[in-house]
Amino acid sequence: QAQLVESGGGLVQAGGSLRLSCAASGLTSNVYAMGWFRQAPGKEPEFVAYITWSGGSIDYSDSVKGRFTISRGNAKNTVLLQMNSLKPEDTAVYYCAATTNAMRITSRSAYDYWGQGTQVTVSS
Repeated sequence: QAQLVESGGGLVQAGGSLRLSCAASGLTSNVYAMGWFRQAPGKEPEFVAYITWSGGSIDYSDSVKGRFTISRGNAKNTVLLQMNSLKPEDTAVYYCAATTNAMRITSRSAYDYWGQGTQVTVSS
């Protein structure tokens, strides 16, 4: 059974850094990409970043570009999200997701598997 488990969230001051980790297990070999999404209170979920399973393609939302870095972890089936220069508006629950689709992978609807989420809170 597929399972995604996020870790690394917490409380940090503005300008600080956090690193999120997503450990994937039970996924099929057809996974095309892993993504991070976030949902702030009272707002719609939004795309943050994705990386293809081969690592050959990466993309970010404009709001995090230049501050966040997505990468494959050293541990097998792990994806990391390094978040630097954090702002209060980055406060949200961050979700890891996996998709077998190669199209529209900045869209939530493309993703087949989701983690339970990890809270990131940035204080001003």
